Amino acid sequence: MTKPSMNPLALSLGTALLLSGCALGPDFLRPGSSLPEQYRDAPTASPAASPAASPAANPAANPAANPAADATVSANPAVNPDWWKLFSDPMLDELVAQALENNQDLQAAVARMEAAEAAAREARAEFFPAVDLSGSSSRNRSSGETVAGQNTGGSVTANDRRMALGINYELDLWGRIRRSNEAARAMALSSQFGRDALRISLSSQVANTYLSLLSLDAQLQTTRETLQSREQTLKIVRARLDAGTASALDLAQAESAVAAAQAQVNQLRRERGVGETQLALLTGKPGLKLVPGDFARLPMPPMPPVGLPSSLLEVRPDVRQAEEQLVAANARIGMARSAFFPTISLTGLLGSESASLSNLFSSSASIWSYGAALAMPIFDGGRTGARVDQATAAQKEAVANYQKTLQTAFKEVSDALIRLKEYSEEEIALATQVDTAQRSLKLAQTRYEAGYSGFMEVLDSQRSLNSAQMLYLAGHKNSLSAAVDLFKALGGGWRPEAVE
Repeated sequence: MTKPSMNPLALSLGTALLLSGCALGPDFLRPGSSLPEQYRDAPTASPAASPAASPAANPAANPAANPAADATVSANPAVNPDWWKLFSDPMLDELVAQALENNQDLQAAVARMEAAEAAAREARAEFFPAVDLSGSSSRNRSSGETVAGQNTGGSVTANDRRMALGINYELDLWGRIRRSNEAARAMALSSQFGRDALRISLSSQVANTYLSLLSLDAQLQTTRETLQSREQTLKIVRARLDAGTASALDLAQAESAVAAAQAQVNQLRRERGVGETQLALLTGKPGLKLVPGDFARLPMPPMPPVGLPSSLLEVRPDVRQAEEQLVAANARIGMARSAFFPTISLTGLLGSESASLSNLFSSSASIWSYGAALAMPIFDGGRTGARVDQATAAQKEAVANYQKTLQTAFKEVSDALIRLKEYSEEEIALATQVDTAQRSLKLAQTRYEAGYSGFMEVLDSQRSLNSAQMLYLAGHKNSLSAAVDLFKALGGGWRPEAVE
């Protein structure tokens, strides 16, 4: 009785199955974080209403416009990716939509994401055998002067027709292919989160630029009203000069005040034009023109309440991008370590070979082969060890980058909460300052017309009112921009149903 022999191909496959669970290198574990569990308290009070005579009233001062001011955070609040819609401004919605569709930086990020996804598909293809089809046709004449030719009685002319399927497959004994796929998938996700981070950054840039334009529109309106008021005052001074109750100095001061207001109008128009071209670049719409908007009607969107958990940072795309980059760096350590071990490849061939095409597919023309190949490093001068060290160092760098991204994200949210709180309180003080400046101007004008004070008192009051009005508008814009910055730092806005 003959002893049954073990098929070498079956032996190789059996070995592969036994070792299929082996994957060199460390498995990924998310690093711990030392961040506080909660942020500082979010603002719980809305800015006071602006004075009635102020050029831009603040509807957010009404508690009904900010129902979330005294709310409590839910255990798992939902993040609204379309946070800009909380401003209830159709023009802002349209501008952000145009930017997300047409911005060239975002288009480039989408292309990078598509390339990373294609690279992940390429890496995944290594799990499957490579099959190729080859065919050849040749006619050869051998020399009659060689030993072979002399043995056959002279030169020989022959045809060779060949058609075959070839198969090549690498056994993933040490997890190199699995780690490669792990790294490629992580980089594809990282690219996707990079695109999402750019979307948030772009939408916040559009929102802030748009708010700046609305603020400039309100400042222009205020300055034009100031210019009209000073021109009216100039007429009064000229009339008093003709009547002998005013001096030439009063006239010069009044004319200087009118010129200063006109220069301010020109400056604001220039700033608005530059802001409009910046918005055109962000939205991918060269030549964009916007009609002046109503700055007063913009409400303050719902704010996150007291007790905001720092775990919300996990939804930020840049944090998730840094984590996926860490996953990829971690997987590359296993890829580098697998080079210390042998590589086993299985090969096979099935086809036909014949001297004539008519017999190419006959049963006697069939050819086949199979085999296994092993390659193992013996000495490489420390090259493989150096590559492992490089991969390990890169993983340490990725850990540091991940921790830095978390800390930066926490700082950005904390800073945005601080700015929002302080700007809201500042807006209350600025609104009071406008009221006081308006009363002061009325009193100064009355005293001047009655002859109890000089024109300089009126001029100072006019300047104080204009400055207070401009500061209030800038403060209101700062409050709205702080809300935008907070949404950006959180990775999105708050859904109304998520805040009770």
